[in-house]
Amino acid sequence: LRPLAGRFASALFAAGIIGTGLLAVPVLAGSTAYAAAEAFGKPSGLEHKPPRAKLFYTVLVVTGVLGLALNALPIDPVKALYWSAVINGVAAVPIMAAIMVFSMSLRDMGKFVLPPWLQILGWLATLALAVTAGEMLAPRGR
Repeated sequence: LRPLAGRFASALFAAGIIGTGLLAVPVLAGSTAYAAAEAFGKPSGLEHKPPRAKLFYTVLVVTGVLGLALNALPIDPVKALYWSAVINGVAAVPIMAAIMVFSMSLRDMGKFVLPPWLQILGWLATLALAVTAGEMLAPRGR
């Protein structure tokens, strides 16, 4: 950023990181609340009043508070981002495999079953992610 912002590069970078965090906390809290409510078949969405969508609003508030509370903990944010990316990469493998199985099921998808060429691409992507995650987690000899 120095060529663009000069001596204000550090301040610009800090403002970007803070702004990103301020945007991320409500988005992550909201998406988690929607997912939790939908998973349990409960009403979800800001169009409902809190008494009607208790689970949605409870998860929304709890995850928002937890996200803000992370600032008070002595956690290195760069390490936290790194490890969350690692966990997401490993967790994505079984999720992608499940999506592929369901998307190929005539019983589950009906006329919207995944066409063969997309099945091949989907399984190749799942395999590539599995190999990458396995390689990353494999013990190294010295």
